[in-house]
Formats: sequence, structure tokens, C-alpha cells
Amino acid sequence: MDLRAALTAHRLVAIVRGDDPEAAVRTVLALAEEGVELIEVSLSGKDALTVIERAREALGPDRPLGAGTVLTADDARDARRAGADFAVTPALGDGVTAARELGLPVLAGVMTPTEIVAARGLGVAALKIFPAAQAGGPAYLKALRGPFPHELFVPVGGVDGAAARAYLAAGATAVGVGSPLVGDAADGGSLTALRDRARAFLTVANDIAVAQEGTP
Repeated sequence: MDLRAALTAHRLVAIVRGDDPEAAVRTVLALAEEGVELIEVSLSGKDALTVIERAREALGPDRPLGAGTVLTADDARDARRAGADFAVTPALGDGVTAARELGLPVLAGVMTPTEIVAARGLGVAALKIFPAAQAGGPAYLKALRGPFPHELFVPVGGVDGAAARAYLAAGATAVGVGSPLVGDAADGGSLTALRDRARAFLTVANDIAVAQEGTP
């Protein structure tokens, strides 16, 4: 898949991590039904590979589905076998290298300028600023875009609705959102509330896209 194009088009990555595999699968499918095009299932969740396998079967081969928290080469290989077609990492390491060797595009975790330069050399598709809130929030993103104006940045960590709007307005390509979007749905919580939150985040992404398209 073309992860760069997908991030640019959709602007939102939902991060599903839960202790109830059945609920996690339902969460992925509900998000997809609401129009969230980019969904990652974190390998730190319970039976995450099974969740990816079942979600892939239900979504079909053409819907993007990622594996998150890919730390090791084994993680990358397991995620690929389960049906993931992109990988998300919290940092640079063996997971990035192995995913690229397997042909998986990677959204790689970075925080510093040095890590950004290193990620470039690894051929990653985009850069996940993580943990974004602790790194400095939208102001930090603005600072990074000075020396790196052409990189695709995706802030992750502490991104609620207001922060998502601020990051996207500051030039983020997309935002990655976990608990402020998913809540307790992947642990068996309300799917109705999940759907409401998904619509709210999609509205933020669409509003910013419209505003930026109208900017001379």
C-alpha cells in the first residue's frame, strides 16, 4: 500500500489496543464502518495477532490494516503473516528494518532531529512523533518543520480532539489517536460511544482539510 498517500488523504490513524480480543475486533470493524480508513492494532494488546487476522478476514484484502508497537524483527514477520499491510513502531530498531525488508511501509517513531535523519536512511514512509505531548505538543511540531519541511509527521500520544485540530493546523500530515478515540471499546465498552467519537475526530480531520484547501 501507499502509506504516504493514505496518511495525506485521511489524516487520522486509529490505534486499537485492548484486553478483550473479541471487543478489539468489534472495535476495528466499527471504526472501519464509520469511515476511519487507517487503523492499527497494537501488538501490546491481548492476542493482537489473532485480532489482526480476524479483522483482515472481515475487512477483505484491500482495506488498510496496520500493526502497531512493532519492536523486533519477529514482530514484523508475525504482523505480516497475520495480514497487516503497514507497520507502526514507537522507535527505530530491528522492527523497522525487518518490516522494510518484508515490503511493509513503516510509520516510524522518532522524537529528535537526529532520529529523523536516521529514519530517512531506513526508508520509512512517515515519521511518528512519539510521545508527542511530552515532546512539546504542536509547538514542537512547528519547530521540527523548520529544518524538515518536507517530512510527513504524525504526532501520537495524548492527542485528543483539540490537540488533533492544533497538530493538523500546525502542519501534521495526520494524527494517531488511541484512548481519546477508542476509549474502553476494545475492552468491551460501548460501541455507540466509540462511533460518536470516531465521527467527531473525522470531522476535525475533514474541517482542517477543507480549510487548508482553501488557503491560497
